[in-house]
Formats: sequence, structure tokens, C-alpha cells
Amino acid sequence: MNGYERRKQKKMEQIFSVSFKLFSKYGFQKVSVNEIAQEARVSPATIYNYFGTKEQLYGDMLIYWMDNQLEQYEQILESSLSFPEKTKEIMLLEVKNLKIISDEFMKAPSAEQVGLERMMEQYSEEKVMRFFMKFVALGKQEGYIHLEQTDEMMVMYFTMYKNELGRHWTASNEEGTTINMDQWLKLFFYGLGGSAAYPCQ
Repeated sequence: MNGYERRKQKKMEQIFSVSFKLFSKYGFQKVSVNEIAQEARVSPATIYNYFGTKEQLYGDMLIYWMDNQLEQYEQILESSLSFPEKTKEIMLLEVKNLKIISDEFMKAPSAEQVGLERMMEQYSEEKVMRFFMKFVALGKQEGYIHLEQTDEMMVMYFTMYKNELGRHWTASNEEGTTINMDQWLKLFFYGLGGSAAYPCQ
């Protein structure tokens, strides 16, 4: 990456950061390109040159944010934590991120909803699924996931737990959900029968 490309990348990251903050606070309709440009310390022309429209900026901003979150997942997976602790951290982060995404979708222009949903589905099928396969492979390698479990079943199982956690993750019980994660994890790995009933060997 040469000097020009580095400067452009830095400007885009600044635009994404400011856009996410303003869109999250005020909603898509109430934020103008001029306001984003002013806070990001770039010209409105720069934003239009990079993204074309405010709608495209919004979509690219979400992709950039999701890439950063996925990078955090990767760091957790590569950390020295035990596999159950990695699972706990990833689950909690995923639930928080799903709430943020859900809130953001409520602020998106209605005309863009279908396109954004399609973008999210494609992102999940490509990048998220690649990460999940690495997660499952590590779990099998370390003996926490049965070798005979199929990838499809693991996706369904993990999604079920993630969705249920998300349902309980509200401002009033966020702390309680975090405290109860040890019980969630025991159910996730061992079911109702306990570890003795379902050895991973």
C-alpha cells in the first residue's frame, strides 16, 4: 500500500467511525453528508467520491463495522483462553453485536431494508460461516465437540443458544445474563445429562 492508498484508507476509516456514531445517535434520515464530512474533517466531495451516495456509505459502514467485530472473534479464538471460555466470550460479544445491528436496521431507510438484509445474509454465508467452521474444528480438536456432529447441526445448535441469549440480553438483565453464563455453557456443552452422559470421545 503506497502513501496515497494509506491516506485514503485512513480517511475512509475516519468517515466510517463518524458515520456509525452519528447514524446510531440520530438515525439515517437526520444525518447529512455535510455533517459527517465536517466531523470527519473531510470535504463532502470526498465522501461522494468514495461512496457515491449516503445509502452506499451506510452499507459500507456496516460491513466495515462487522469486519472489525469479526476480527475480535478471531482474536478470541486465537487467544490462550480455554475453549469454553472462548465460547463464552464469543457468545456474549455476538449477542451484543446482534442488538446493535438490530437497532441500526431500525434506523435504516425503508427503501434500503431489502438490500441491507441481502447484504447481511451474504456476509453471514461467507465470512461468518468461515469463522464458525474454524470454531467448530477447534472444538472437535480439543475434545469439546463430538467428532460425528455435522457442521449443519452445529450451526443450528449455536444459533439456537445465541438467539435465546439475545432474547434475554436487555438493559435490565444484561448483568444477570453474564453471571449465568457458566450455566449456559454447561447446557451448551453437556446438555441436561451432564458431561458423564455425553463424553466427547
